[in-house]
Amino acid sequence: MTNASMDLAAGSGAPAIWLILAAVVVVAVLIGAFAFGSRQKRREPPPPRPEEQPRMPDEGPVHETRERREPDEMPKSDDRTLPHELGHQSSRTASEQDRPRWDEGSSGSFGSGGPGGR
Repeated sequence: MTNASMDLAAGSGAPAIWLILAAVVVVAVLIGAFAFGSRQKRREPPPPRPEEQPRMPDEGPVHETRERREPDEMPKSDDRTLPHELGHQSSRTASEQDRPRWDEGSSGSFGSGGPGGR
């Protein structure tokens, strides 16, 4: 190596000072974020006491009910019915409770293979 390339490689101490200063700033930001989070955590209400916890109903646990539902019929009218005129649409228990199944031999999904076009 020549003297010129040695001088370029050594350089001045300025980049090292900037690197140390940047590291100190990052550490200060992390310490500040930790202090801020700790203050926020102290402001939160404490966890509920055992007597404040939800209780099981007297009748026992509530179980999930599975049933097929079907919508009620649309109201008949001679005029055009707009969506805001419908209101809440209710449903009722379906007469057939068996789950619909795919036809035998069909893929059951788009693009999942199967015997091609029938």
